Amino acid sequence: MSVSPVKRQKMESALDQLKHHTTVVADTGDFNAIDEYKPLDATTNPSLILAAAQMPVYQKLVDDAVAYGKKLGGSEEEQIKNASDKLFVLFGAEILKRIPGRVSTEVDARLSFDKEGMIQRARRLIDLYKEVGIGKDRILIKLSSTWEGIQAGRVLEAEYGIHCNMTLLFSFAQAVACAEAGVTLISPFVGRILDWYVANGDKKTYEPSEDPGVKSVTKIYNYYKKFGYKTIVMGASFRNTGQIKALTGCDYLTISPKLLAELSKEHIKLTPTLSLKEAQACDLEKIHLDEKAFRWHHNEDQMAVEKLSDGIRRFAADAVKLERMLKERMFSTENGK
Repeated sequence: MSVSPVKRQKMESALDQLKHHTTVVADTGDFNAIDEYKPLDATTNPSLILAAAQMPVYQKLVDDAVAYGKKLGGSEEEQIKNASDKLFVLFGAEILKRIPGRVSTEVDARLSFDKEGMIQRARRLIDLYKEVGIGKDRILIKLSSTWEGIQAGRVLEAEYGIHCNMTLLFSFAQAVACAEAGVTLISPFVGRILDWYVANGDKKTYEPSEDPGVKSVTKIYNYYKKFGYKTIVMGASFRNTGQIKALTGCDYLTISPKLLAELSKEHIKLTPTLSLKEAQACDLEKIHLDEKAFRWHHNEDQMAVEKLSDGIRRFAADAVKLERMLKERMFSTENGK
């Protein structure tokens, strides 16, 4: 149904309507996009930081991170690692000047199967934020949703009061284990789930309500709400605005600048599709997953197994590219040092 130009002017944009029902988070490391769309929170990852770090406007942050790594000294590898951690924190600190909520900062994906390594790196990032006057209440530490990552999240939350955002989440088993671990927030990847089904099935297009990624997040949301879990569900990795609109009412949604722009230009009526009332009426049964049960149930979901390992490899590859860029800045003979 078309909307008359007069009514369209009066009607809020789809983005503004979405903000009434869902906390909107900007999925970007670009400050300009954050200024424009005014999200509550923002998320970053190695891929986003790598892209932002190559933009001329952010070169001072890169230079500051390089100087920090050199100042701490140590081996070449240690200097690069310290510069990389500092760069993530510098971006996070700048983003926090522009939003009222929290920023998500990711632990190196190469530690995805190292519980203690993730705990140590998370605490290091929190210390770096503290050095620039930012408390842990404004930070979400992102961890891969492997069994080891989920257990690292359990320890960080319970023993250190560090809030965690469990990323690369594709299976219901991952979501259940995260809820049982008492983490603050999960990021189920809607778009990457759709990508897998399009690549591996006969069906190439889906209505938003039938989209496999949308259905996955809906099931997780309903399960959490039915059984009273406090963990926040934040849909992530969207391919189109239809997926976003089909998850109106979800706790949080983290959205790229491109899709935020599209939503800000749309003037259609949005109604919540996810609600506490519907969740409590659903027929899901409560389950408990120890490590063996988790590994089995997750393994039974071919899509989730493939997308988790692929996601870890991609984030790890971008972390390597970022370190290579920093290494060139720090140790290239061209810089005359």
